Amino acid sequence: MNKALQVLYDRGFVKDCTDLDQLSDLMDQGPVSFYLGVDPTGSSMHIGHTVPVYAMRHLQENGHNPIALVGGGTGLIGDPSGKTEMRKLLSEEQIQQNVEALKVQFGKIVDMSDDVPAGWGHAKLRNNADWLVDLKYIPFLRDIGRYFSVNRMLTFEGTKQRLERGLSFIEFNYQLLQSYDYYMLNKNEGCRLQIGGADQWGNIVAGIDLINRMGGPQCFGLTFNLVMRADGKKMGKSEKGAIFLDKNLCSVYDFYQYWRNVPDADAIRFMKLFTFMSLDEIKEYEDPARNINDAKERLAWEQTKIIHGEEEADKARDAAKALFAPGAAGNKDGMPSVKISRDDFEKGIGVLDLFTRSGLTSSNGDARRLVTQGGAEINGRKISDPKAVVTLSEAEDGEFLLKAGKKRFMRVIPE
Repeated sequence: MNKALQVLYDRGFVKDCTDLDQLSDLMDQGPVSFYLGVDPTGSSMHIGHTVPVYAMRHLQENGHNPIALVGGGTGLIGDPSGKTEMRKLLSEEQIQQNVEALKVQFGKIVDMSDDVPAGWGHAKLRNNADWLVDLKYIPFLRDIGRYFSVNRMLTFEGTKQRLERGLSFIEFNYQLLQSYDYYMLNKNEGCRLQIGGADQWGNIVAGIDLINRMGGPQCFGLTFNLVMRADGKKMGKSEKGAIFLDKNLCSVYDFYQYWRNVPDADAIRFMKLFTFMSLDEIKEYEDPARNINDAKERLAWEQTKIIHGEEEADKARDAAKALFAPGAAGNKDGMPSVKISRDDFEKGIGVLDLFTRSGLTSSNGDARRLVTQGGAEINGRKISDPKAVVTLSEAEDGEFLLKAGKKRFMRVIPE
């Protein structure tokens, strides 16, 4: 098998390939241009979205040329694959803002620069709005739509699932548009491979079929496993919501802690998927004599370094040590924090209001449940009275460390 493909198999990425032997032969002959599409239906990817992006980086390291396709056109519709309901339609202005944000996030994982290391492939970024937005509907139906069988489109799993709840005509067109993306990238960029999550299989196969019917060369599709945690939770979801790459939507500390707290059974598997550590180095953490927490801490640090930079990864690790490893060298600077008026503390803040204003609880009612159930602490002291009032005299080192449950903290700084 081709070296690049072997890397993806060894690290646990691959779900299906349209023709593995032929694709391997093609990649042995020289660099292959391939693409991954991401629709800008949100301002940030979450970590569940990034599996194909990490695969893209491994293919790049092995000499193949990535094309990151941002769906400025298809994003105006939204991919129905894997969705139980129609996406909310966004304005063109919002789509464009999201496109710019996703460009930055692709570059955190894939080297989008012109000066890549020797032997690496050169990456490009494209926007399908360039060829989709000005399409004329009647010529498109005549030239492209005639190659699609509605009967066949209805056999794809993603379409069948949506038919049970209702599939709009605008969404039904999505497969034609994504197929046309592949055709245009093949025509203009020589792209021969599309990669994506397992839920994209039907769309990828349809694109390959269109290129074939339009007289193009043999093209290929490669899909990756949709990752679930060992505890059955959906990848990238937490008590606070999705774990986004944008630190304004998910703090660096919370990002780090998500990885630090993955189930033990996932630590090695996620090292292979979500870091660039060599398999030989990862194998050292598989030693049964080694503490699994070493692997989880390394996973969290590596992943945070990739997305937020080494300095932020160090801060998050030090903050976690300050909280969870008494006596260990730690620094609270990386902890999530909020500032509250010093005057409010001098007057006295009700404990329920304090937890709500800190963001640890969504309402005073939520805070009351936390307190009465014994899950609230301030500076290491358990709070059991929901009527308690917190004053500035109770601060330690001029601040307060609030704890909700076992793993949720907030540093409150009076100012």
